[in-house]
Amino acid sequence: MPFQYTGFADEAEKTLDGQISTLKECGWSAIELRLLDGKNVVDLTDEEWASARGKLQEEGIAIVGFGGQIGNWARPITNDFQVDIDELKRVAPRMRECGTKYLRIMSYPNPEDNPLSKEDWKAEVVRRIRELATIAEGEGVILAHENCSGYGWNAEGYLEIAEAVDSPALRLVFDTGNNSLHENSTEATWNYYKATRDHIDHVHIKCAKPNPDGTDEHITCHVDEDPVQRRIIEDLENTGYDGWLSIEPHLKAAIHAGQEVDDSGEGRVVWVEFAKRLEKLVGEVTG
Repeated sequence: MPFQYTGFADEAEKTLDGQISTLKECGWSAIELRLLDGKNVVDLTDEEWASARGKLQEEGIAIVGFGGQIGNWARPITNDFQVDIDELKRVAPRMRECGTKYLRIMSYPNPEDNPLSKEDWKAEVVRRIRELATIAEGEGVILAHENCSGYGWNAEGYLEIAEAVDSPALRLVFDTGNNSLHENSTEATWNYYKATRDHIDHVHIKCAKPNPDGTDEHITCHVDEDPVQRRIIEDLENTGYDGWLSIEPHLKAAIHAGQEVDDSGEGRVVWVEFAKRLEKLVGEVTG
């Protein structure tokens, strides 16, 4: 089965109407939901959710995943765990309603001020994700851990969590640019990918290259400017991946940094270009 395309269209447009229009410009019919007018989809009221869901149904747009907040950069290991339990229980029925499997999570960063020891940090991460996974199993949804913030930021940490939790409701959403940007090396992304390939259920496409200013810092870019993207797509193809490629360019917006898309229209132009260049690269790989 050929790769399927989707993306976080909140990096193109703020409104749901704008996001749907962007997808249609690309010829795509699926979305990964995160921010709608600046509000995370998991925080929508019942009325707001019903309106958004109805509009997506009318336009024939499937929902591939929810960009949730559990364990992310804003919720360190010292944060109130009940907030995460409540989020999962609130959103799971909505996910079942629209046939959506994946709720993106992370694994609780250790605060810089008064951090836990590594052993205590791991133990609490495992305790929390094990409890969440038990709930997710009962709800019929999958916690898709992203290789981003928290104990699982590196492959070793993620694999430790996965082994300890040991649940079919915990899988990996692999972002093809996070490790490159965090460690200023595209090989860091490749190494994480190879170590965790058997755990990957879903893929986010983000790309990185060395900053032209001559520093060691890596910056986001298009797929054909980052050689690790072709390597990963080739390996996904060769190992039978038949899931989604979900774009999260971070070229004009970076939600984690509080940088939402502006009203200039540039975000949409770049998002669509990123989508087309990804399709071209995939076409070259798959023939």
